[in-house]
Amino acid sequence: MRVETIETERLYLRGFQKEDAIFAISIWNDPEMGEYLPDQAMEEIDKEYLKEIEMLSEDEACCYMIAEFKDTHERVGTCSFIPSKDGKSYDIAYCVHKKYWRNGYATEMARGMVDYAKKHGAGKVTVRVNQENTASNAVVKKIGFEVIGEKRYKKRGTELEFCDYLYELQVE
Repeated sequence: MRVETIETERLYLRGFQKEDAIFAISIWNDPEMGEYLPDQAMEEIDKEYLKEIEMLSEDEACCYMIAEFKDTHERVGTCSFIPSKDGKSYDIAYCVHKKYWRNGYATEMARGMVDYAKKHGAGKVTVRVNQENTASNAVVKKIGFEVIGEKRYKKRGTELEFCDYLYELQVE
């Protein structure tokens, strides 16, 4: 799913491209940066997995994006959203590379996606955040999201059990 670039104060959130795959994998498969993601970090990246990630720009249901600095176009993180079939709600996600943690980029990315959803007719935005992820829970609370549920799951490929909060923000 492709959308126009979302512009925030310091960032562009642009469509995912094949060339972004290694950067995305470097975040998602890092034990520290991917700690709260549902998939286990892979020790070895095989060609099939790389090809799968390279094709994210072709996903029909989810809009995968890269956050980059406006001035240098250096990549900061990844984000995505899935609009409901009727476009009335969007589910968002975001990850920031650890060298940029604690600078407000996750908040800026999330706000950019919320603004986009509102501009395109959504009435609400949802996001799932691991209950132990203090930083991300603070981000969504700062924006005004409220907890509406919880979900327990096992991290794929492990016996680790996690619990997420489901947050919702009314944007009408």
